[in-house]
Amino acid sequence: MPIEHEAKILDIAPESTEKLILDKGGQKLREKFMRRYVYDITPGDESKWIRLRDTDGETTLTVKEITSDAIDGTHEVEVCVDDFAATNALLGMLGFTPKSYQETNRTSFILDGAQVEIDTWPQIPPYVEIEAGSKDEVVRVAELLGYAEADLTGENTIKIYARYGIDLNTITELKF
Repeated sequence: MPIEHEAKILDIAPESTEKLILDKGGQKLREKFMRRYVYDITPGDESKWIRLRDTDGETTLTVKEITSDAIDGTHEVEVCVDDFAATNALLGMLGFTPKSYQETNRTSFILDGAQVEIDTWPQIPPYVEIEAGSKDEVVRVAELLGYAEADLTGENTIKIYARYGIDLNTITELKF
């Protein structure tokens, strides 16, 4: 499985963070609404799951596996599919039932070769996600924005929600 090199910076102010990204030479790509279904592969195993995500009509099916909370601790395989509802139905026919439905808003940027996202999820403060070709590149772009490596986390969304006292595993619909 390919390794995903990404990290999050929590509790950011979206407007000032967007200005900072642009001031550092970033290019704003677009704002998008995302909806997703999450399916357990093996019930009780939070380290590997299936995600079906629609981003303004662009639909992907992904298997994610977390090997650690490090910047390079996520492995994923992703394919494009052309129908969110039909793919959900297909997964149902294969025996998968969505564990949850989630909605988020994302503002996407390119900054010095890295993808930088401002993510807004219901019930928690917004955060930045930086994804690049290597751990060193993620750390370098974070430093460009004024953050040290110690400010970064590779934790998944379940662990991020837990930081705020919310058990995401108990929420079947996460909407704005």
